[in-house]
Amino acid sequence: MKTLILGIGNTLLTDEGVGIHVLQALEPSLADSPDVTLLDGGTLSFTLAGPIEEAESLIVVDAANIRGVPGDWKLFQGEEMDAFLMGNRKSTVHEVGLTDLRAIAILAGHWPEKRAMLAIQPDIVDWGEQSTPAVAAAIPPVCAAIHELLKAWNHAA
Repeated sequence: MKTLILGIGNTLLTDEGVGIHVLQALEPSLADSPDVTLLDGGTLSFTLAGPIEEAESLIVVDAANIRGVPGDWKLFQGEEMDAFLMGNRKSTVHEVGLTDLRAIAILAGHWPEKRAMLAIQPDIVDWGEQSTPAVAAAIPPVCAAIHELLKAWNHAA
């Protein structure tokens, strides 16, 4: 199964870059996985519609307001991910872009059935290249959750 792991964020804005930092942490363990693509989505662009449409499964990692304490994270899968994106329009800096990319993929006839979003509660979104300690501490368990998700999806295939 071809899986796209899309990290979103701006690494110049402290915790806002956590999606990219998660990709960097995943890279050594997934470098030899031909069916997994790690993609730095930056601050989103419509050019991401193509890779999303080509994927059989999609995992998005982003900083988001999940109404938790800094470093809390939550896994949204399938329709729960869609509901989070559509119902929490101010939940992330990028939610309009993700919502637009979802609409494009649906119109093109391919929004991956197997999809998930790992949302991490930021602490500070201001100039800085490193995540705050609370958010940095969330990176290893989020990576572990992604590995578990990949295992579960591959068993279901």
